[in-house]
Amino acid sequence: MNPSTRSPLTWAVHLSVLLLVILWTMPTAGLLISSLRDKDQLAVSGWWTALATSSRNDVARAPSADSQVERDGKFVISGNLLEGRGGGQISAFGFSSREHGKFKAGETAELNDGERLTVQGDGSFEIVSDTKMEGSRGQRIFYTAATPPRFTIDNYIEVLSAAGIGTSFLNSLTVAIPSTVIPILIAAFAAYALAWMPFPGRAILLAVVVGLLVVPLQMSLIPLLQVYNGVGAFFGVPAKTYMGIWLAHTGFGLPLAIYLLRNYMAGLPREIMESARVDGASDFDIFVKIILPLSFPALASFAIFQFLWTWNDLLVAIVFLGAGEDSLVLTGRLVNLLGSRGGNWEILTASAFITIVVPLIVFFALQRYLVRGLLAGSVKGG
Repeated sequence: MNPSTRSPLTWAVHLSVLLLVILWTMPTAGLLISSLRDKDQLAVSGWWTALATSSRNDVARAPSADSQVERDGKFVISGNLLEGRGGGQISAFGFSSREHGKFKAGETAELNDGERLTVQGDGSFEIVSDTKMEGSRGQRIFYTAATPPRFTIDNYIEVLSAAGIGTSFLNSLTVAIPSTVIPILIAAFAAYALAWMPFPGRAILLAVVVGLLVVPLQMSLIPLLQVYNGVGAFFGVPAKTYMGIWLAHTGFGLPLAIYLLRNYMAGLPREIMESARVDGASDFDIFVKIILPLSFPALASFAIFQFLWTWNDLLVAIVFLGAGEDSLVLTGRLVNLLGSRGGNWEILTASAFITIVVPLIVFFALQRYLVRGLLAGSVKGG
C-alpha cells in the first residue's frame, strides 16, 4: 500500500503501537544507562541526563597546618579539591555552609586571622598566611562543581566479583530449566487428552483446570509445603531439595500450561488426526509425530512465561530451597548483596540488569512464536 493512501485510522494504529513499544522499552533502556553511570552522578540526577553535564555541591577539607610550607616569606597550604572525586570544573566556592558559592573560581576569599583562600576552576587551591598557621584540623571548603558525563563498568565489577554470585547463577539455572521443561512435558500429554480423547468427566476436569488458574500462589504455598514435607518425611526425603522446588513450580505452572496448550491443540485441523487414525496410527503416534510439531508455537509461548516466572522467583525458592549459601538463587543473592552494602544502592541497577539478561535471551529467541501461540487459543476447536 502506498503510504500516501493510508487512512488516518491506520496511521493512528501505527503511532499507538510505536508509543507502546517506546513505553515498554524505556524502563529497560533507563536501567541499562543507569547501570553504566558513575555512582556519584547516579545519586544526584536521573538517567535521562546521562549525556549532560551535571552540577553538584560538595565540601572538602584542606590539609592541616602541619602540611604548610614557607614560600617567599609566606606560609602556604595547597592541594586539589577534585582529586579522587572524578574531576570536573569548579564554578564557585566558599568557606561557610551559609555562603556556599559566595566567590567565583579564581577569586580570593579573606579567612580568619588574615588567611587568604584562592580556588581555581581545575580544583587547585591555596591558603596563604603572613604568619605561621596553627591548628590540627584543616579549613573546610564548600564548592560547586560541574562534572562531565562519566560511564563506567565498576557497578558490574562490584556485583560480579561478590562472593557466591557464580554459584547463585548456576542455582537459578538449575531451578528454572527443569521447572520449565517438566510442566511442558506433563501439560502437553494432558492437553492432548482434553482436546482429542473423549472420556467421562472431561468437561469437569477442564473446568477444574480453569478454576485452578485463579488460585493465588501465596494462599496455596504453605499447605503445599506441609504436604510435601509430610510425604518427604514418610519416604525419608530431605525438605530442602531441588526436587521440591521443581514439583512446586510444576504444580503452579500446570493449570496455565494445560489451558494454553489445550486451546491450541483443539484448534488444529481434525482431518489430520482422522487421516492418521485411518492409516493405523495410535494416539501416541499422533501426539508425537503430528501434534507436538504443530504445537511448537504454543509450547514456546508457555516456555517464555514459565522461564521468566521461575528465573525471577524468590518466594518459592526461599520456601522450598532455603536461603543457605550453597542453595541461594540469584535473586536472593542480589537482595543480600544490596542489603550488606547499606546505602550503596547504585549496584541495584547493575544487579537488576544482570538478572534480566538471561530472560531477554530466552524471549528474543522464542518471541516469534509468542503471538502465534497466544492467538491460536482464540480459535474454537472440535
